[in-house]
Amino acid sequence: MAARSAPSCHLRLEWVYGYRGHQCRNNLYYTAAKEIVYFVAGVGVVYSPREHRQKFYRGHSDDIISLALHPERVLVATGQVGKEPYICVWDSYTVQTISVLKDVHTHGIACLAFDLDGQRLVSVGLDSKNAVCVWDWKRGKMLSMAPGHTDRIFDISWDLYLPNKLVSCGVKHIKFWSLCGNALTPKRGVFGKTGDLQTILCLACARDELTYSGALNGDIYVWKGINLIRTIQGAHTAGIFSMNACEEGFATGGRDGCIRLWDLTFKPITVIDLRETDQGYKGLSVRSVCWRGDHILVGTQDSEIFEIVVHERNKPFLIMQGHCEGELWALAVHPTKPLAVTGSDDRSVRIWSLVDHALIARCNMEEPVRSAAVNVDGIHLALGMKDGSFTVLRVRDMTEVVHIKDRKEAIHELKYSPDGTYLAVGCNDSSVDIYGVAQRYKKVGECVGSLSFITHLDWSSDSRYLQTNDGNGKRLFYRMPGGKEVTSKEETKGVHWASWTCVSGLEVNGIWPKYSDTNDINSVHGNYVGQVLVTADDYGVVKLFRYPCLRKGAKFKKYIGHSAHVTNVRWSHDYQWVISIGGADHSVFQWKFIPERKLKDALHIAPQESLADSNSDESDSDLSDVPELDSEIEQETQLTHRRQVYKEDLPQLKEQCKEKQKSATSKRRDPAPGNSLRLHFVHGYRGYDCRSNLFYTQIGEIVYHVAAVGVIYNRQQNTQRFYLGHDDDILCLAIHPLKDYVATGQVGRDPSVHIWDTETIKPLSVLKGYHQYGVCAVDFSADGKRLASVGIDDSHTVVLWDWKKGEKLSVARGSKDKIFVVKINPYVPDKLITAGIKHMRFWRRAGGGLIGRKGYTGTLGKSDTMMCAVYGWTEEMAFSGTSTGDVCIWRDIFLVKTVKAHDGPVFSMHALEKGFVTGGKDGVVALWDDSFERCLKTYAIKRGALAPGSKGLLLEDNPSIRAISLGHGHILVGTKNGEILEVDKNGPVTLLVQGHMEGEVWGLATHPYLPICATVSDDKTLRIWDLSPSHCMLAVRKLKKGGRCCCFSPDGKALAVGLNDGSFLMANADTLEDLVSFHHRKDIISDIRFSPGSGKYLAVASQDSFIDIYNIVSSKRVGICKGATSYITHIDWDTRGKLLQVNTGAKEQLFFEAPRGKKQIIPSVEVEKIGWASWTGVLGLCCEGIWPVIGEVTDVTASCLTSDRMILATGDDLGFVKLFRFPTKGKFGNFKRYVAHSTHVTNVRWTYDDSMLVTLGGTDMSLMVWTNEMEGYREKRPCDSEESDIDSEEDGGYDSDVTRENEISYTIRALSTNIRPMFGIKPHLQQKEPSADERPPVSRAPPQPEKLQTNNVGKKKRPIEDLVLELVFGYRGRDCRNNVHYLNDGDDIIYHTASVGILHNVATGTQSFYQEHNDDILCLTVNQHPKFINIVATGQVGDSADMSATAPSIHIWDAVNKQTLSILRCYHSKGVCSVSFSATGKLLLSVGLDPEHTITIWRWQEGDKIANRAGHNQRIFVAEFRPDSDTQFVSVGVKHVKFWTLAGRALLSKKGLLSTLDDVRMQTMLAVAFGANNLTFTGTISGDVCVWKDHILCRIVARAHNGPVFAMYTTLRDGLIVTGGKERPSKEGGAVKLWDQELRRCRAFRLETGQVTDCVRSVCRGKGKILVGTRNAEIIEIGERNAACNILVNGHVDGPIWGLATHPSRDFFLSAAEDGTVRLWDIADKKMLNKVNLGHAARTVCYSPEGDMVAIGMKNGEFIILLVSSLKIWGKKRDRRCALHDIRFSPDSRYLAVGSSENSVDFYDLTLGPTLNRISYCKDIPSFVIQMDFSADSRYLQVSTGCYKRHVYEVPSGKHLLDQAAIDRITWATWTSILGDEVLGIWSRHADRADINCACVSHSGVSLVTGDDFGMVKLFDFPCPEKFAKHKRFFGHSPHVTNIRFTSGDRHVVSAGGDDCSLFIWKCIHTPH
Repeated sequence: MAARSAPSCHLRLEWVYGYRGHQCRNNLYYTAAKEIVYFVAGVGVVYSPREHRQKFYRGHSDDIISLALHPERVLVATGQVGKEPYICVWDSYTVQTISVLKDVHTHGIACLAFDLDGQRLVSVGLDSKNAVCVWDWKRGKMLSMAPGHTDRIFDISWDLYLPNKLVSCGVKHIKFWSLCGNALTPKRGVFGKTGDLQTILCLACARDELTYSGALNGDIYVWKGINLIRTIQGAHTAGIFSMNACEEGFATGGRDGCIRLWDLTFKPITVIDLRETDQGYKGLSVRSVCWRGDHILVGTQDSEIFEIVVHERNKPFLIMQGHCEGELWALAVHPTKPLAVTGSDDRSVRIWSLVDHALIARCNMEEPVRSAAVNVDGIHLALGMKDGSFTVLRVRDMTEVVHIKDRKEAIHELKYSPDGTYLAVGCNDSSVDIYGVAQRYKKVGECVGSLSFITHLDWSSDSRYLQTNDGNGKRLFYRMPGGKEVTSKEETKGVHWASWTCVSGLEVNGIWPKYSDTNDINSVHGNYVGQVLVTADDYGVVKLFRYPCLRKGAKFKKYIGHSAHVTNVRWSHDYQWVISIGGADHSVFQWKFIPERKLKDALHIAPQESLADSNSDESDSDLSDVPELDSEIEQETQLTHRRQVYKEDLPQLKEQCKEKQKSATSKRRDPAPGNSLRLHFVHGYRGYDCRSNLFYTQIGEIVYHVAAVGVIYNRQQNTQRFYLGHDDDILCLAIHPLKDYVATGQVGRDPSVHIWDTETIKPLSVLKGYHQYGVCAVDFSADGKRLASVGIDDSHTVVLWDWKKGEKLSVARGSKDKIFVVKINPYVPDKLITAGIKHMRFWRRAGGGLIGRKGYTGTLGKSDTMMCAVYGWTEEMAFSGTSTGDVCIWRDIFLVKTVKAHDGPVFSMHALEKGFVTGGKDGVVALWDDSFERCLKTYAIKRGALAPGSKGLLLEDNPSIRAISLGHGHILVGTKNGEILEVDKNGPVTLLVQGHMEGEVWGLATHPYLPICATVSDDKTLRIWDLSPSHCMLAVRKLKKGGRCCCFSPDGKALAVGLNDGSFLMANADTLEDLVSFHHRKDIISDIRFSPGSGKYLAVASQDSFIDIYNIVSSKRVGICKGATSYITHIDWDTRGKLLQVNTGAKEQLFFEAPRGKKQIIPSVEVEKIGWASWTGVLGLCCEGIWPVIGEVTDVTASCLTSDRMILATGDDLGFVKLFRFPTKGKFGNFKRYVAHSTHVTNVRWTYDDSMLVTLGGTDMSLMVWTNEMEGYREKRPCDSEESDIDSEEDGGYDSDVTRENEISYTIRALSTNIRPMFGIKPHLQQKEPSADERPPVSRAPPQPEKLQTNNVGKKKRPIEDLVLELVFGYRGRDCRNNVHYLNDGDDIIYHTASVGILHNVATGTQSFYQEHNDDILCLTVNQHPKFINIVATGQVGDSADMSATAPSIHIWDAVNKQTLSILRCYHSKGVCSVSFSATGKLLLSVGLDPEHTITIWRWQEGDKIANRAGHNQRIFVAEFRPDSDTQFVSVGVKHVKFWTLAGRALLSKKGLLSTLDDVRMQTMLAVAFGANNLTFTGTISGDVCVWKDHILCRIVARAHNGPVFAMYTTLRDGLIVTGGKERPSKEGGAVKLWDQELRRCRAFRLETGQVTDCVRSVCRGKGKILVGTRNAEIIEIGERNAACNILVNGHVDGPIWGLATHPSRDFFLSAAEDGTVRLWDIADKKMLNKVNLGHAARTVCYSPEGDMVAIGMKNGEFIILLVSSLKIWGKKRDRRCALHDIRFSPDSRYLAVGSSENSVDFYDLTLGPTLNRISYCKDIPSFVIQMDFSADSRYLQVSTGCYKRHVYEVPSGKHLLDQAAIDRITWATWTSILGDEVLGIWSRHADRADINCACVSHSGVSLVTGDDFGMVKLFDFPCPEKFAKHKRFFGHSPHVTNIRFTSGDRHVVSAGGDDCSLFIWKCIHTPH
């Protein structure tokens, strides 16, 4: 069948008619070569007007919608749509891909822009957040990403004059972005009053921070910074779609069809109105404009491209046109000339010349055109319309012949008969009408057989028959011209059809895929001459098939370029071209047909289309012409390596089982056993499904892998060392060119590749994140810097890595079939090859992607399965070994020749200096010369060739060879049977290592008194192994069947073996010859046991749930044990040989008496009292604890008890070997666990003397020997992984401070809510009642009095124009730690509160601030490296980790000049709670508050996230780098200490091990410090300090403090360590201690603060000084010599700070807070002067008018009056039971007003003395009182209340004043009310959840400051009666500013914080006179 193979001809894209003008902008440019670049459909086009030639870029898989030109104007970036859209950067000269950027955007890429020097590219996505993303495009790496806007973004541009700035614009917005670190931070453009807020369509950046932008209404908006400064109105009369900047100025193009040119300052130069030119038309709309020199390029909405020469601007030259909006369906070719006709829904018909590549005629119709046909004489052109009519035109002048409308639905198809007499017209109403041409198109017939719309028609050559296809896929025949249906097959059988355009019919069966019934093929056209068929489908694909193609699923070649539906396709009249048209992309593609004979030349003509993927792909039925797969390869391809449960899933599974375990673990469990295991030797090598995985290292050791272990074998000493970093099957291994490092790839859900050192066996890097299920091939580059890996996911992803950095460089989908090998080109590290099933592909790197080209076999061969590949002696040459035994030789991508090398597959090949070596399934090793001309030598692997020193026996001759390696004078060979051999150059063979072959291994027995063991496997062998130093296989015997169990007799002479067919045999243990065999059962024999002592009985258990008991002596069956409901899994005898213990698959534990087999019931308590000869069972109370928490998912398959009955070893389905104490009572026992096997451990056995444990891996076929190391004997080794499934039950200790810190939940400012329980309608939403006396404009009434009594009447009133932060009293110590540090040799200290970083000078007390954080800072650290002096990192609270401006972030800044050096937007949601710099200062570590408590490592200067990993399931408090390391760090937290290593981009962790010390438990750890020699100190919640060596606890410094150790500091200078804790001051103890380097001696310091307990939260040590931050918000400096304390900073301990009062004449102020203190502060001296402890929370405070008295209101309803001079109490009173909210002296000092939350204001007359009796109170206040103000004459009081109402009362009567006119006439002494018409403007639009809490009008009466729940301080003009008044905002506070006041003379504003307990003092900047 010819249809089995694809046709050997080819199509080459020659021309594309069209340009994408709709829905795209700015997509048309001149390149440096003066060519024009644009795009249409899915193709990038480079058009040369000089040569009238097009080049095509075809790297996209869907519609291109955006384009950017590199500043050097050679490279182009294009972005496409699609589910996983990508960006291609390509060269417009060679049209080759340079870089592919992918895996970030979804939906599509809307805009692209290069920066000034072309290094970076910005892209905008079409996803719901319109993500903005910045790329380092050469490396294919994303630098930064942020959500762009909630609505569409239309344009984005880099600021070409300022680095790291961008501007984006779109629907109703413009945003100005700055890029710092990895953070893109936007600021919205402020339209203000200058222009309307509207949609901005395009923009261009200019000098001096100017940005020009084009708006939807045709204006140009000019921005300076972020503010709109002017508009150029009416620049265009409609939307401006495009703006292009060049050297001379700017060009703009709009919807009005005009181009305007502007000079550099945006003054108009000229206007070109395209509508008025001769080519113009009404409705012309410009979408793209490009101005270069005197040429202007214009792209229009209707797919035209004009070129305008400036001095002849009324003669634009039309260089490209195409159909415009609306679908394109109609296509016809001229019968005799190279012309094509198209017609579209844009109502135009166009005729194209295929030779000149030009439009030669165009005619506009009344209706959308859906079909076309040209009569055979080429005179008439018939057009079918969408409305059911058809029109006939004369071709030569497009005049109408007739117009006929007989139908109502669209005419989808029409055709003239071959003799030219009839026209058949097919309509969507399922009929075909026949018209006579000569009779002026009179209707002569009608065909009505179809039930669905007509899709295709064809006439027979003699014009007597018509065949039709309809929408149901039916094919019908009609007799012509009458239209009678023909149903007889006979009649239609011999008909020859004039043309073939039908999609159904025998001849075109093959165009449909095998199993589909879809109708997505739109059009077909057969070429009878060339015997090819071309098809067009809904997926944008044009395909070539052989014609006829009769069998479904034929092979084809495919061509992409169209975007979605290809609606029609036709051959030109002479079959030179194929024309295809796209429905939605309105484009016409012209393809050159290259017949077979010319194909060879064609390949060399068009290099860019070397038959790469995009142009040709074999179809699914490839397999038909491929030879049958070799059985071994077939087996291998069927392995999926999928697991039910991956080890990565265990933490989640454990979490899910948490509840279950909590209930179970109330009882105290035994600790894990003291003994531990060390892996000693592994018998086995993975050869059955892996290749080329065996190498010599530098020093001649041999490295290979088996199970989850990398093995380094020393053949001189016969010893092994192991790499145990993997936790599942290793599938591949590659060696570094220097032969010292090895890369291994494993199975896993997110499988990893480990690169490790063969000397130290330490991991250097771990690569993960891009593969699924497993990694099956790896290869190092020749320079050793790169690594390629291939995954076993469905698309066999290929990844190229920079492995040292752990960075992914590029990634691509490999193939849908299995890939066996990947090789990096040794000469060009950017190239690689992959080989596999029917697959040989040549790749080159392009940025973040790889471009693959298929190997081209030409006529030489079929696409065969490749098993191995190597590069040759030049970069062009490659060699591959096939599954049929050939070696293929490739040059570039072409197959040059093939050489027969082996019988059966070539599995391995290796390149030498001069030649090659190959190995195959035939067991032959062949040496070749350097061109595979001659075979120089062959070696056969045979038993006869075995040298005397071999360790073991060769199982069979000529085993299949899977790996070959050369070195050290030998050839190293690995076989499928699990053997590793060394072949001497002269021929003798030495066997080094061997293991079982493929098939599960279950049977294991250890000898009763010798160090040997026996194994039996499904590979049908029984083997005896020596466990003593020779480590070899002593004997092997083949069996007829596989076996599952074996057992030595007690005297060691006999060996019983149970087989899989139900028989068993006994063999001589020395010779393995049969003694006797039985066959009584049908099912597998699962366990077999000799009775102890003399071994008289043999118990044989089978899977059909019986146990037979045989008498050995008489060799008869003497008993059968019945009663098990399921298969038997384990049997054990008691020591007397009388009782059998049995486990079954249904988890029953049964007992039978021997020898008869009677069932016994034994109470579970008694079981452990019976003396068992062996214990291999897994059920019962004695071993209840061995079942893991996740017992549902995994089974414990085997166990074995030591002979001293102390330790039980178990093996389970997850590959863990565990040791428990025996008996393991209670659930979930503690254990030690070891990973080396990959999945099921099928059996475990101790040797006779318990010195070794032997374990078997079921599927990994390996036999592992472990040595049992007794307690106390061993030195600590890192391979112990000792942990239990669940954390210890004990809690980690309790402390109130720790609990609060752990449970605090941080919210971002934007989400803060009311601090007061307000209700009612906000002022700006209340309806105003018109007052009765709205005065006439001119009134004779006296002028209104002042609103506010002003103190400086004589002077001019100067408004305040700005506030500058001058001082902050406060420090965040209550829930943050290690956040006070010295800078500048101890002159300054740095710390933080709220959202400001504070640099405080110790000597002067002056402060400077870092104010870039937009939310609370939670942590701070200082870079200690001398290169990064004064560099500080601070981490803040955030929302979700969506990279937006509210995401948590870290700022790195210079403490002296406050410059931000980098901003890192984090992947931690909620916030960043700890930061730490590495030793070199280049890396930064951060810890999140998210539920996983993620740990991230950054290269902070580049903003590059290196590694990220979940830290712990509970809170991590601190993580710190070791002071001497960039890779080691330690994290501490709730019941947690972990020791981390950064390897590449992976974080590896070890839990701290407690087991060496008696009876220690894991406590909550709070702080960490470091000592030399890998010592680590951690401070605990109990006050102890733990000392760790590596990750093992080596001692405890008990009670280092009496309470939690919150802070520790390591001095880098001398290694001394400072600790700080929570202690009550005592004579000897102190809350701060200074220790020596080993924490053995210490000196204590007391903090003389007078607190009951001192709680230290931060310590730092400078020169002779210790700096301490406390929970009580003090920062104290202690002198080391004299222990003198100096308090540097004071603050309130707990907030909110509600009360605030400024002194009437001096720069003092008072604050009163929840912490029960009132404090007096001096602004000038920058310090706290005094503090009064009240014993109750204080709420409000007030000075008397003279400043001699102070009134304080408390939360409990009491108030106190103090005399300022003596601080004595003058009087106190408590008339209310709940909190007082405001307290005020009247201006005449006579009255005191007290407002409370009981909705009351009480008046006291102070002249009556300190008795303070209430004289009256205000009635009917609607809610609690917030603020009160007296009038200047002390007669009135205004009260603002909690329901947003303001009332005025008379003083002292308390009568409610209702007369609005009277109220308006009052002059107030002060104004602190947030309510009232005068301050309506302070309420913002966004205050729906949060409120304004406080306000204060300046003493001058012209300015007003407010504080709100968002933490903002705002400055307004007073009064501000208009809504939403203009203001300035000042940030710094945390949520809730509770109170705010002006100091005397309006010199400062003091604001008080709620959440941050801090006081901010702002300096007022007055406007100059």
